Amino acid sequence: MQNMPGMQHAPEHPMAMMSGTHLEPASTPAPMWMTQVGQWTLMAHGNLFLAGNFQGGSRGLHRFESINWLMFMEQRKLGAGTLELRQMLSAEPGTLPAGGSPQLFQTGETDKGLPLVDKQHPHDLFGELAAQYSFPLSEHVTWSIYGGPAGEPALGPVAFMHRASASENPTAPLGHHLQDSTHISYGVVTTGVKAGKVKIEASAFNGREPDEDRLTFDFAPLDSWAARISVAPGRNWAAQYSFGRLIHPEQLELGNINRQTASITYNHPFAKGNWASTLVWGQNDKRAEKTMQESFLAESVVNFLERNYAYTRFELVDKDELQGALIPPGRNYKIGAYTLGGVRDLIHNEKLNLGLGADVTFYSKPGALDAAYGDNPVSAKVFLRIRPGIMKH
Repeated sequence: MQNMPGMQHAPEHPMAMMSGTHLEPASTPAPMWMTQVGQWTLMAHGNLFLAGNFQGGSRGLHRFESINWLMFMEQRKLGAGTLELRQMLSAEPGTLPAGGSPQLFQTGETDKGLPLVDKQHPHDLFGELAAQYSFPLSEHVTWSIYGGPAGEPALGPVAFMHRASASENPTAPLGHHLQDSTHISYGVVTTGVKAGKVKIEASAFNGREPDEDRLTFDFAPLDSWAARISVAPGRNWAAQYSFGRLIHPEQLELGNINRQTASITYNHPFAKGNWASTLVWGQNDKRAEKTMQESFLAESVVNFLERNYAYTRFELVDKDELQGALIPPGRNYKIGAYTLGGVRDLIHNEKLNLGLGADVTFYSKPGALDAAYGDNPVSAKVFLRIRPGIMKH
């Protein structure tokens, strides 16, 4: 790895700039700033999108907005193990429109006591304040413990904002609340063992969704739990299956949810570029309502000739929270969203990547939704993307 000025040695896990304790392909690019201060290795990673958001159809809205997050990690040797401190922040409470970013068919969380429909909620100011300690038990076995007042349990794939396969896309997946919405949990403890290419973990956490005040910590008992098994069979592959029992996650629904997720990630570096792809399946089993929702996602980013990016995201998601569109409650509708986009870096070096991008999203839906959304709504975004440069290997 090519070091930044003042850097004395690379960290033990240079690809770990993500929330939680996920396994990710070792070949994944590392967009970060990094330096050395005494025994501490300091890292920073983030993404800032300045976007014009144009949602189509009769329920569409047009807004200027900023989707953003910034993550810090401090790492050092401590005894025979390694200590990591992590902080993740977002300015979205002040940079997204009131109620959230317009997004057709998106659901999850609330605004003014009502369900959010056709909007993606802002992420909280504090997304992660956590620590992890990893201790080698033998040459090929490592035990770790992770936790803090804000963090991510061992449930789901790498959260969408940290996936290389979603790095150019400013929009949250429609299946976010069936896959990786627990990436902000106010209270979590996780322990696990990594043996060779396999990692097994278990978490106790607060499974309730954050409330509408995005600037505070929403503590509650750690009465939800999750378990995950992950495998990284080679430098370019990682996969996981996880199961979680979420106690009263929804503010407006009293029931519990059993969530299952599975994902496969492939990353392939090549001369002057990289190809990252992810497949995700997520399922919510709502015990009180006796309903089940499933989601399927396939997304990919190809970086070619250094400065150019092409990306896709295809989704099929069951939605049962479209009451705002005058849909009978308790019924699932299969929604498809198909996004094609591209970015061109105007500035591209190891310190900064500044890109100009755009995408378009088409949808499929049952005919029963035509009256609410129109026959063939189409949405688009135009944006500037700013982030640290990719560290070279």
